[in-house]
Amino acid sequence: MTDLRRKTFERAIKLLAAKPRSVAELRERLLRAKNTDEATVETVISRLREYGYLNDERFAFSYASYKVKQRPIGRRRLERDLKFKKVDSGVANEALEMVYAETSEEELIDKAIEKRLRIRGKPTNRAEAKSLFDHLLRQGFDFELVSEKVRSLTTDDTDEVNSNGL
Repeated sequence: MTDLRRKTFERAIKLLAAKPRSVAELRERLLRAKNTDEATVETVISRLREYGYLNDERFAFSYASYKVKQRPIGRRRLERDLKFKKVDSGVANEALEMVYAETSEEELIDKAIEKRLRIRGKPTNRAEAKSLFDHLLRQGFDFELVSEKVRSLTTDDTDEVNSNGL
């Protein structure tokens, strides 16, 4: 029994060394092994928590924080990613609150739009505006926020044209 626990513990450490994981994600990976059982896995997980190697709150916050710093991404997308990582929704929401308190979603969407405009230029027609709109939705930004930003971006052009008397 001790040998089984040691092997499971070593496997858990290897999995965590490869990349950070949530408790549920690690549990699932450890239970895939043929030579282990639930009791052993739970013992290993509780030991890892005790040592501070496993902490869903810290994992969720650092994952979300890293993703937001890597590139502008909306709350809905991060929420989905954390759910995929098997983080409890309450823990995920707390982490997202902290991340978006540091950098608001509005700041992030502005960065995303700025980046997209550098690459593709300002939308000149309805199809390009729709493409930008869809891109921002895929990045997980709120529908109303995306609508407002894309609308203001495209109405600026028509206002300039109208004020020039064209």
